[in-house]
Amino acid sequence: MSGDRIGELLVRQKLISLQQLRKAQETQRKEGTSLGYALAKMGFVSDDQITDFLSQQYRVQSVDLREYEIDPEVLKLIPQEVCERHKIIPVSRAGSSLIVAMADPSNLHAIDDIKFTTGYNVEPVVSSESAISEAIERYYNHESNISYDEIMEGFDEDEIEFADEDFDESAIDLERASEDAPVIRLCNAVLLSAIKKGASDIHIEPYEKTQRVRYRIDGVLHDEMHPPLKLKNAIASRFKIMSSLDIAERRLPQDGRIKLKLGKGREMDFRVSSMPTMWGEKLCLRLLDKSNLQLDMTKLGFSQKQQDDFQYAIHKPFGMVLVTGPTGSGKTTTLYSALADLNKVTTNISTAEDPVEYNLMGINQCQMHDDIGLNFAAALRCFLRQDPDIIMVGEIRDFETGEIAVKAALTGHLVLSTLHTNDAPSTISRLLNMGVEPFLVTASVNLILAQRLARKICSECRVETEVEEETLVECGFSEEQIQNGTLYKGAGCRTCSDTGYKGRIALYEVMPMTDRIKEMVLQGASTAEIKEQMIADNINTLRMSGLEKCLEGTTTIEETLRVTVSDTN
Repeated sequence: MSGDRIGELLVRQKLISLQQLRKAQETQRKEGTSLGYALAKMGFVSDDQITDFLSQQYRVQSVDLREYEIDPEVLKLIPQEVCERHKIIPVSRAGSSLIVAMADPSNLHAIDDIKFTTGYNVEPVVSSESAISEAIERYYNHESNISYDEIMEGFDEDEIEFADEDFDESAIDLERASEDAPVIRLCNAVLLSAIKKGASDIHIEPYEKTQRVRYRIDGVLHDEMHPPLKLKNAIASRFKIMSSLDIAERRLPQDGRIKLKLGKGREMDFRVSSMPTMWGEKLCLRLLDKSNLQLDMTKLGFSQKQQDDFQYAIHKPFGMVLVTGPTGSGKTTTLYSALADLNKVTTNISTAEDPVEYNLMGINQCQMHDDIGLNFAAALRCFLRQDPDIIMVGEIRDFETGEIAVKAALTGHLVLSTLHTNDAPSTISRLLNMGVEPFLVTASVNLILAQRLARKICSECRVETEVEEETLVECGFSEEQIQNGTLYKGAGCRTCSDTGYKGRIALYEVMPMTDRIKEMVLQGASTAEIKEQMIADNINTLRMSGLEKCLEGTTTIEETLRVTVSDTN
């Protein structure tokens, strides 16, 4: 039975509305999932309702996999790849028959495939797609659920001995140590645990008497584990082998990349950076999950006015749009979202990045190599000979890059780039300090956007909270906001690991280059004067955006104060 037919029957039985069916079908097309899974994910029907409905339609028994313990011998009959491909899992065996839980019992191709693989007759039972996925994860990926303590239990530290001096070991010794089973399992557990916990970075840090692994989750570092110090070189070597780095070279920094296949066609990239320290090599792994890359500009956190201003600026035929903020503030995501919006068959887009974080179809991405002279300035010159429409430069760091970018913006090209400044007005000062003339800045820059990432309140444990009026005034709330607004916080629950926060939201300061601001730049106005004019033009600062998100119940005052500065200083 097709997904559309199931949808029609669900509407006919009034389990869902026609409008809900249309929304679920749209999600199904975008994400490539089944209709039942899309309906359950969007909350239109429960998993149990879908399972009962399919059980009645197909006249087969339903099974709750969460209350079922599957024999490991039965699981060995069907490989994990087959289970993931067909959304099935073997449940039990009776004589020459194999009972298999299926999300779609009418899938004859899957039944034939299982018969051919196992040699058993197949008796289908119904279960929800999410329950089957959870069961596959639980039973087949049990190694990824092994705790750090379990990994280290069977490990005899005496098996690997290290000299006191870091550089005494040969590459052969390091490679042999890094291929020890517990070391491999430990490194795999570090990567898989980071993915499950939604970390953005992994820090592996050796010290004189200890070694620690920390995860950055929602912008904040958390202590995760302390592997034995004797394993520090074996762990570093294992990650360097995985990322194709030179394990014998431990005196110089190195950069590499690990590609991890997670099943269901999903891949995770890790950008690996090694750095020599006093007590060994410190590793930092940045997780790059393309499946979680948010390229829908409407979901980034813009207010309607900010989004309108940004869209207007990036759709101009020429000029420069600058995104500014510290490392890890989401600048790359904002620029990629803009490029995804501009990416058309009729448009030639070239980007110069260091490094290229995500591969985007239809966009010509160029990786910088300073050691051979390929820097942002050299790439920009090359782009201008490649008939470009839109150019993205990873960062304007010096006068040479800034000058070429400005000239490109003035000669009929749209230029997107980033700078490291604290807010939008100070970006103008940075360009002027680099040596770019004021009249070139005003002629070329369309808009400057500053941003920060604040942690979102966990939706599962969000509760109202009271804050003293004096504190609210100090934060920058208006009298009307204090009287009419409601503030929230996260109480802490299992979903958010008792932090009260889950996920992050961007705070924006979107400053179009208005005629008045251009005039002030030409007159040599200070950053503070430009900021005053920006506020007078009803443009929200980063702090104002944060306070608005507090009143919407998205984030907390503490988070806003952590990532933004007061407008009155």
